[in-house]
Amino acid sequence: MRRFAFVVHPLRFDDFARKYPITRYLPQGLVESGFKVMGPIMTGHTTGVVSPTGEELEGWLIGLALTPKILLESPYEWVLQKLEKAGRLAEKLGAEILGLGAFTKIAGDRGVSLADRLSIPVTTGNSYTTATAVEGSLRAAERMGINLDTAQVVVIGATGSIGEASCHMLAPHVKRLRIVARTLETLTDLKGRLKASHPDLEVTISQVPTEAVRDADLVVAVSSAQDSLIEPEDLKPGSVITDVARPRNISAQVSRKRPDVLVLDGGVIEVPGPHADMGFNFGFPPRMVEACMAETMILALSGRLENFTLGSRIEVDKVQEIHRMGQEQGFKMAGFRRFERAIDEREIDLIRQRAEKVGDQSWPVIPDAPFISTP
Repeated sequence: MRRFAFVVHPLRFDDFARKYPITRYLPQGLVESGFKVMGPIMTGHTTGVVSPTGEELEGWLIGLALTPKILLESPYEWVLQKLEKAGRLAEKLGAEILGLGAFTKIAGDRGVSLADRLSIPVTTGNSYTTATAVEGSLRAAERMGINLDTAQVVVIGATGSIGEASCHMLAPHVKRLRIVARTLETLTDLKGRLKASHPDLEVTISQVPTEAVRDADLVVAVSSAQDSLIEPEDLKPGSVITDVARPRNISAQVSRKRPDVLVLDGGVIEVPGPHADMGFNFGFPPRMVEACMAETMILALSGRLENFTLGSRIEVDKVQEIHRMGQEQGFKMAGFRRFERAIDEREIDLIRQRAEKVGDQSWPVIPDAPFISTP
């Protein structure tokens, strides 16, 4: 029996009310401040996971009552102490490896200092998140009839760890790639690295997400922004958007107002074992988890008890390796999902038909964005 632990936390203020209903009647600041004093708690027990080799897995979900705002704006030493306590609880429960979920893997140095303080290895899950996001995006583009030889592909949050790795994974498959982030200097550096490894790739740069996606056929959104960046009017009919970010980069209004675009949940994975129980309501059907949690589970099942994905850079060879290990252990993408709801082939056909009928003039034309093109 292999064992793992995974750290979770509320992504939105409303998440407090799911466990503590009284909080919906209290001021947000008061609730956030009050929960800051809480230590980690065991919030779920994962059971019934069995790989095709017969290896069994159990795990524990360890909750920290800290919102993204608290995690990102508090001194990192304070956050690190909270994470260390969560790690100590994982060790006490018998976990062999610890995974970091959502903003716990973004805060500070992305798990590096935490790994130094614990006796069990730590991973952020970003390698498998990258692998499945790219796999799903390319599969969806094919299903929607998008020609990758002519498509405009956009990565939002391109200079982050998942974003940069996604760019390198996408580069061999596409001809035109636009990278989007806040800082021009880091975008320019990334552009240089992409051109060095893929000389024929056309690379453009943008610092404005809404402008960057206007002519995009395929979008991978992985920004760590706390609020949505893309609204319904920003998107091109027939486009595919894979939203890996949590909280989401793509407004929930898109699914209601743009039935002519395909928005996918990035990194939703089906785990092996007919009776697998995640022990927590993630908002997914049974046996479904986020890719970052799946990476922790894959490493545990494979006996790869090491600090696999840490820090601000993701190695492309590790992305490929964890994808292969996941296949060996029976993990797979859970089809296509749109805002936590499964969509079938018929719905994708309808989206494509609506896009063909709508045409490019359905939404207001925005003046050309100041993209910086590769000579």
